[in-house]
Amino acid sequence: MTDATQIPDDRQAKRNVTVLVMASAVLGSQMPMIFTVGGLAGQQLAPNPCFATLPISFIVLGSMLAATPVSSFMQSHGRRAGFLLGAFMGALGAAVAALGLYQANFVIFLLGSLVTGVYMSAQGFYRFAAADTASDDFRPKAISYVMAGGLLAAVIGPQLGNFSSLAFGPIPFFGTYIAVALLNAFGAILFLFLDIPKPEKPALDAPQGRTRLEMLRTPRIAVAIIAAMVSYALMNLVMTSTPLAVVGCGLTGETELPDYLVNMVPEGTLREQFTFIAGYVVTAHVLAMFAPSFFTGHLIARFGAEKIIATGLVILAGAGFVALQGVALENFFIALILLGLGWNFGFIGATAMLASSHSAEERGRLQGMNDLIVFGGVTVASLASGGLMNCSGGSAQAGWAAVNIAMVPFLMLAGAALIWLVLRPKDQLA
Repeated sequence: MTDATQIPDDRQAKRNVTVLVMASAVLGSQMPMIFTVGGLAGQQLAPNPCFATLPISFIVLGSMLAATPVSSFMQSHGRRAGFLLGAFMGALGAAVAALGLYQANFVIFLLGSLVTGVYMSAQGFYRFAAADTASDDFRPKAISYVMAGGLLAAVIGPQLGNFSSLAFGPIPFFGTYIAVALLNAFGAILFLFLDIPKPEKPALDAPQGRTRLEMLRTPRIAVAIIAAMVSYALMNLVMTSTPLAVVGCGLTGETELPDYLVNMVPEGTLREQFTFIAGYVVTAHVLAMFAPSFFTGHLIARFGAEKIIATGLVILAGAGFVALQGVALENFFIALILLGLGWNFGFIGATAMLASSHSAEERGRLQGMNDLIVFGGVTVASLASGGLMNCSGGSAQAGWAAVNIAMVPFLMLAGAALIWLVLRPKDQLA
């Protein structure tokens, strides 16, 4: 772990946090762009509507497969090299996906999505990089501040996505992926200002730390991974289906445009109008994901990670409850805002718990394993999302209900794991 006596004023850590916040805002804006249009583009290209969210699933699958290699690459070559690699793969993935749209080829589009997953994996390590040079006191705040960078991404991403999707009229969403490629190319410049020392190669007789299996047997680490996986997977499960639900319920007349939104939506077909509304819902969701990050770290420092994770799980349950009450746009907005808040508390709490549970020599091994497991769960959730949404009950409303009901057993799993941890004797947690 970081020795606070080496960096008493955290100046280096604060500089790195500033860079990572900017990277989260600029480069991170591509994720809400892609997650807003990915399912809709997939629905346009897929041979079967049940595969509509497969592009999102392939992004998460790519992230899962890349987690361990990217973590090992950063352990050997440093954070800067790893983040530059992620930006390059983000640009490449977007370019390949754009080619798939241009040729109306679903397989090529999926390949681009898979490559994009490498960027998503690298972005996931921003939060760990924030902790690398931070003191014990500043660490949860550093993680929280970097996550707060997503607040700007929440504003930039969906709006840039709406604007760029109209740039190439004959090919829906083509412009969005071109914009994502350019965003990666320019955003990569930020990492030139990152100042995180490259890890030194350990001497042959240096401590090796615990094995992966030994770390998984550590109660605090195991529960942190479960909480992170459930928080992220359920957020992805519901968010991936949201654009399909908003558009689907709008086209069938189950959802109507309220008067206060009519003037905000440009003229066009009903599908185009509800696609824009879906962008606003996702914007509200992503704002809720990252806005609390300005104080989540302070709450963790004051109340402990366990209580913050528990709060997040309760809020996630509230999101599902609101979603099941109906498909009016107000329900979508409120449910997705709660979904973002619950993810923020659950995921950042779990990250802080994990970051305080390993030594420096275990860092790359544990963080790679954590993200492999977390994004493995997210992959399953995103794969299930399209099937539940489009192939359950025969209507958009029934599919949306199935998506939200699917949250229940996983919330119970995470809640039980957290209670088990809290009730264990303190000397059995390490």
